[in-house]
Amino acid sequence: SAVGRGPEVPFRSEAYGISALARGKELRLTLSALDAAAGPPAQDLVFRFGMSGSFRLCPAAELPRHAHLRFLTRESPPRALCFVDPRRFGSWRLGDAWQPERGPCVVSEYQAFRENVLKNLDDRAFDKPICEVLLNQKYFNGIGNYLRAEILFRLKIPPFEKARTVLEALKEQEQERRKKDPSLTLSKKVKLKQENPDLLELCHTVPMEVITAEKPLLDPEHSDNYAAFKNWLQCYLVPGMSSLRDRNGRTIWFQVGARGCCLELGSPQTTPPRGHWPVFCLLRLPLHSPALTPTQVTPRALKQRRRAGANPPKAEEEKEEKEEEADGPKKGCARGRRKATAAPAVPEVPPSVRRSLRTSARRGKGETGSP
Repeated sequence: SAVGRGPEVPFRSEAYGISALARGKELRLTLSALDAAAGPPAQDLVFRFGMSGSFRLCPAAELPRHAHLRFLTRESPPRALCFVDPRRFGSWRLGDAWQPERGPCVVSEYQAFRENVLKNLDDRAFDKPICEVLLNQKYFNGIGNYLRAEILFRLKIPPFEKARTVLEALKEQEQERRKKDPSLTLSKKVKLKQENPDLLELCHTVPMEVITAEKPLLDPEHSDNYAAFKNWLQCYLVPGMSSLRDRNGRTIWFQVGARGCCLELGSPQTTPPRGHWPVFCLLRLPLHSPALTPTQVTPRALKQRRRAGANPPKAEEEKEEKEEEADGPKKGCARGRRKATAAPAVPEVPPSVRRSLRTSARRGKGETGSP
């Protein structure tokens, strides 16, 4: 399409076939001419789907919006296999190479995936919480946001537990199991794994539940129908579950009481440790206040300005006018105020800034100068 961000595909053939191979979060398409001798050489494309990418087969006369790459059939009327990506986070590139920084696939290369994780636990990546590490495609190629929530929920693992702590314990359990009974047959080992799966095993079996379900959880013919998928979910987006944003800005869903080192909701202190529960604060400062330079603004002055913003401007002006009309110091005030006529002509300063200056000068917390 005219707005597609991917490269032009240099493949032209009157009759060709398409085959596909998936690995983690990538998909490789191979375009091959039916007449290999007379046709062009095969062309490989590797796709990444981003947040909203998918393939859809539809009539060529009724192309969906955001169909950025289209393969047309020879039938009459023709149909089109479309790569649809509304948010345009997905992409494709020419060639058959997988991304080198991605590890073995959790589905199709399970044994290599497991070994890749357990032999690299000294990597600094495993210093992070387990919920963040599960999205690291270098080690967990294929695991996404909903899968990590479902996996951690089934094992009751706190999402903010240190990843190395979780996985080293798994490694020790595996070594102890081998020492206790090295003569276990393959069928008994499979049965034990099915009865007591560990985290790495669930990284393989939970995605397989979605792929191999008797009734498709995600119907490609009705991509907007998520009823079966929602019924399958146990934690992700499920009412009654809680959610937080991790340090990468991704939302993690979990059951209350399984927040790792974060305290349980309802306890006297509900603020989790720094780095586990991002808190953002926005402080608006008036742009027209020349009284204080950035180096002169004190925390007390900022606090006074913030409180001043809660008072309506009209009420604040009436209050200042009454103070200026008084001949002497106001009752109960330790120091008198100057009359308005005694002050030299100066540019108008917002009332909130004047009050901040008086407070800072009286308590010796900041410097005051002529506005």
